[in-house]
Amino acid sequence: MTRTLPPGVSDERFEAALQRFRDVVGDKWVLSTADELEAFRDPYPVGAAEANMPSAVVSPESTEQVQDIVRIANEYGIPLSPVSTGKNNGYGGAAPRLSGSVIVKTGERMNRILEVNEKYGYALLEPGVTYFDLYEYLQSHDSGLMLDCPDLGWGSVVGNTLDRGVGYTPYGDHFMWQTGLEVVLPQGDVMRTGMGALPGSDAWQLFPYGFGPFPDGMFTQSNLGIVTKMGIALMQRPPASQSFLITFDKEEDLEQIVDIMLPLRINMAPLQNVPVLRNIFMDAAAVSKRTEWFDGDGPMPAEAIERMKKDLDLGFWNFYGTLYGPPPLIEMYYGMIKEAFGKIPGARFFTHEERDDRGGHVLQDRHKINNGIPSLDELQLLDWVPNGGHIGFSPVSAPDGREAMKQFEMVRARADEYAKDYAAQFIIGLREMHHVCLFIYDTAIPDAREEILQMTKVLVREAAEAGYGEYRTHNALMDDVMATFDWGDGALLKFHEKIKDALDPNGIIAPGKSGVWPQRFRGQNL
Repeated sequence: MTRTLPPGVSDERFEAALQRFRDVVGDKWVLSTADELEAFRDPYPVGAAEANMPSAVVSPESTEQVQDIVRIANEYGIPLSPVSTGKNNGYGGAAPRLSGSVIVKTGERMNRILEVNEKYGYALLEPGVTYFDLYEYLQSHDSGLMLDCPDLGWGSVVGNTLDRGVGYTPYGDHFMWQTGLEVVLPQGDVMRTGMGALPGSDAWQLFPYGFGPFPDGMFTQSNLGIVTKMGIALMQRPPASQSFLITFDKEEDLEQIVDIMLPLRINMAPLQNVPVLRNIFMDAAAVSKRTEWFDGDGPMPAEAIERMKKDLDLGFWNFYGTLYGPPPLIEMYYGMIKEAFGKIPGARFFTHEERDDRGGHVLQDRHKINNGIPSLDELQLLDWVPNGGHIGFSPVSAPDGREAMKQFEMVRARADEYAKDYAAQFIIGLREMHHVCLFIYDTAIPDAREEILQMTKVLVREAAEAGYGEYRTHNALMDDVMATFDWGDGALLKFHEKIKDALDPNGIIAPGKSGVWPQRFRGQNL
């Protein structure tokens, strides 16, 4: 395999930089052979071209070592690609945006839970702490706190928050609940945000804003620094909880579902958590293979869809939520929910105690996740097809029935054209919906990889023309998505570029992340 070097860096210069990195972290913690780097390839590659690869991986054990790595990178002109645990699958995994970058894997050794405060309900973490790690810590210490976790619990709490990922308890907007950062800046200085900038403050994890401009958001989905510590708020574990499933038979029920849902959600009662609305493809893929229902090419026929619904005892749309509090409150809220959604003909209601069959598998998994218990069950989605991988297309919309139906029909039409199954999940915030569309494909087939990339590129453009932007995207689509945020002759990107060039004049940290390129690489179509 041909060695991948950083753009414009000679072998000799690169080897000199690697030796300096080894001097900082030790030989064991610098990887550079082809076999070692294979683990950092995108696990679900898209496109026919060779996927972006790193030139090396460096694993520091402290903030001070991260500072040294960044200073050496500036000296030698080596672009760095920070990752925590590298589990950002569906969005590029651990692979760098710029091929030839050196991955700084902070989560390999910086994996300590520095503090859990029971009184105030927060944790202070290093990047390598996963949702499973934090859960096990809380369990082993008989904590009265619970975490909020995403669909898959193997990822980094810090990494998911910095990518503005979501979970499903009342604390589901992860960045909303972060409480202070420690960041190594692009020239090697270290900064703490909020009250952490005040020496001796005991309020770093209590009041994230501090004094003056609020910089924390500039380190999310960004390339302006390497986060080495982060605080996160933790919810008090409620006295009881009850998860529920509502099934709706018809795809056209979507409009009415969303319109009924909004007033129940916007006041955080009776819908207390971040509920999800999934179509039958999403739920069937969690418990079966595609060939069980249809063994042909092209879109799934109507007969097969009806059989999925019948055999799994589910609807075309399936709504999952969880209620928390004293049992009388749960009973009252559930009654309000049943009364509201019961207006839709054919709506059926189940609690998690009532469904332990195959079709109830997702409900049981949601009950765990919505109670802060990490899971890996959603990985079963990838068994839908051989060598399964997925790419996420995740436009945001208002929580409006017509808008939801418009998005659904737009995506379904394009999926049918490309003969792809469209597994849909609407993640419902207070005033918006993340429409997470999963397209599962055979990663071993080059044509399938290219088709999935081209289809998603088309969807990015179509969605933007209809006024929908993505909240998060794959490495291969970052330039495409940023190009759609072009109000005011691209004022947003120009602003990001000015900040990037001011803080990172040598273009070291994650060039191209979120479509923001430093002047050194700008306009080169890398």
